[in-house]
Amino acid sequence: MPGWLGGVWLPAGLLLALVMGSFLVGEYPVSPTDLATVVYARLSGSYHGLPGVIETVLWSRLPRVAAAILVGSALAAAGATYQGIFRNPLASPDILGVSAGAGLGATLGIFLSLPLLGIQLMAFGFGLGTLLVVYLIKQAVRSHDPIFALVLAGVVMGALAGACISLLQVLADPYDHLPAITFWLLGSLAAVTLSDITAIVPLILIGLVPLYLLRRRMNLVSSATEETRELGLIS
Repeated sequence: MPGWLGGVWLPAGLLLALVMGSFLVGEYPVSPTDLATVVYARLSGSYHGLPGVIETVLWSRLPRVAAAILVGSALAAAGATYQGIFRNPLASPDILGVSAGAGLGATLGIFLSLPLLGIQLMAFGFGLGTLLVVYLIKQAVRSHDPIFALVLAGVVMGALAGACISLLQVLADPYDHLPAITFWLLGSLAAVTLSDITAIVPLILIGLVPLYLLRRRMNLVSSATEETRELGLIS
């Protein structure tokens, strides 16, 4: 099988099949024929004879499908970057405690009744801070296996952040803050709209574009062979 077929076209075809299949399930399934009709009508500006329910279902599901693709792509890129930079197939935001740290930041932001932007900044800051602490712990135990130290530090920090989240949930207002904390930690794409998509696309690009531009350097870091060190490509 050619590299492009197995590396790009096959996953793209599977993704397209899943997107098409997402419209075939649910309380109001949309057949491929109706889907093509609605999309063609929207692009051409002709709406004669179209069932209004089908169009409503389509354009209410489309933002959720797009959000799932974008969020999944961002998480996949993050996981691959973690594994490459730390040269550890177990490295991921969950294993290294970043997800729990971000959850702790968001929980604290909700507990303090911060606005949405403040909650998001708290989640980002705590997630980044957790990763920094894990890395510093790994650097402090150079005499031990670095991979083992990295994973163990991440598990410990994740458990600590999880315990702090549980404490804040116990202390939170059960009628106001606690439901908001629970819904934020669980996450949902049910209420995503097109305006939400336009808001998250720039944020995802801010994270993905630097990764793409630095892909060659990260590949060198992930290899970390004696040859690359001798050539002075990495330290």
